[in-house]
Amino acid sequence: MVITMSTVYEMIVRRRTIRRFQQRPVAKELLTNMVNAARLAPSAANLQPLEFVIVNQTDLLAGVFVTTRWAGYIAPRGTPKEGERPVSYVVVLINRQICTSGGQHDSAAAIMSMILTAWERGVGSCWIISIDKKELQKLLQIPEHLEIDSILALGYPAEQPVVEELSDSVKYWQDEQRRLHVPKRNLVNILHWNGY
Repeated sequence: MVITMSTVYEMIVRRRTIRRFQQRPVAKELLTNMVNAARLAPSAANLQPLEFVIVNQTDLLAGVFVTTRWAGYIAPRGTPKEGERPVSYVVVLINRQICTSGGQHDSAAAIMSMILTAWERGVGSCWIISIDKKELQKLLQIPEHLEIDSILALGYPAEQPVVEELSDSVKYWQDEQRRLHVPKRNLVNILHWNGY
């Protein structure tokens, strides 16, 4: 399938963070393609300090889940319940033997590449930064020289969040049907041409 720029743009503007997932597995091929897309993302000074751990084994999924914190504005309601939790994770690591400081810009570019690769195939994601990193490091036997940056939680969406125009608060919220409403700043308020 050839993706045109308008298709990529449409995919980006329709993408929302997903926090409730169908319990259908994500194919290993797609997970591998996601990491390959991340590997080819921009990297400062081309150092390429990122490494990745894919987690899709049932016995490890529960362990990873308890190391994460979900949807701070609506916690605990925003935490996925049993039967709607992620079916895969990608743990993003920064190799401190390659890059002694920084690496977060590389991580952000890599994660967006993975998010879009997944979304193209109908797989939703939630980028998680609030993690018990010590517990996760122990669970996945991650060596000390690899710093956990973040986790990408994955699965086929079991919800359809909607964008709302930002008025007085950035806090997202759930309605009575558990549909997530996400306020976003208006384009005319953030776009400046040739200076501020």
